[in-house]
Amino acid sequence: MSKERYIAAKQKWAEKRVASGFRPRAEPADGRLPPGQRLTEGFPVLDLGVQPEISLDAWAVRVDGLVEKPTSFNWSQFGALPQVEDLSDFHCVTTWSKYDCTWGGVAFTTLYEVVQPKAEAKFVYFTSYDGYSTNVALEHCLDGDVLIATSFDGAPVPREHGGPARVIIPKLYAWKGAKFVKAITFLAEDKLGFWEVRGYSNSADPWKEERYA
Repeated sequence: MSKERYIAAKQKWAEKRVASGFRPRAEPADGRLPPGQRLTEGFPVLDLGVQPEISLDAWAVRVDGLVEKPTSFNWSQFGALPQVEDLSDFHCVTTWSKYDCTWGGVAFTTLYEVVQPKAEAKFVYFTSYDGYSTNVALEHCLDGDVLIATSFDGAPVPREHGGPARVIIPKLYAWKGAKFVKAITFLAEDKLGFWEVRGYSNSADPWKEERYA
């Protein structure tokens, strides 16, 4: 399926669910598995139909916007930052969840400390090497389990899952964790990302089933 057809199909799916009367829950659900989800032992691949091949020599991530010290990291510099490992669950809006994913990389809070966001920064906008984008409230990014992952289960993040580096935000649906991350921009005002302007929820809380706008 071409990138354009894939995007159109996903957008139509969201529009259909909204038209059918789907509404998010007012209160979070209890338990480990969010409502409407099913467990999988595999790890399905979902993207825009483009999996850019980025050499480690060419890779870099820019952290900028409303910060005191905008900074760009190449692969070597990024690897020299303090590294963390986190065990978390992964919830895709297309109704599957995977338990106990082990990610390694750089905590978002480490980048926050390096660039020193200004007081007016309230949102974070992620852009990717494949043209993808997504937006997240800064308060969610500062959770201790949010990271820019460079490893999965002890091996480099494979290209089909967003390598060399992707964003992991376990408490939100996985589309909020940009694959192939290229830039991280701090903003004062919210700016909708790729799927958010195509009918997906802006807040994306799996336990409230916030799938669509």
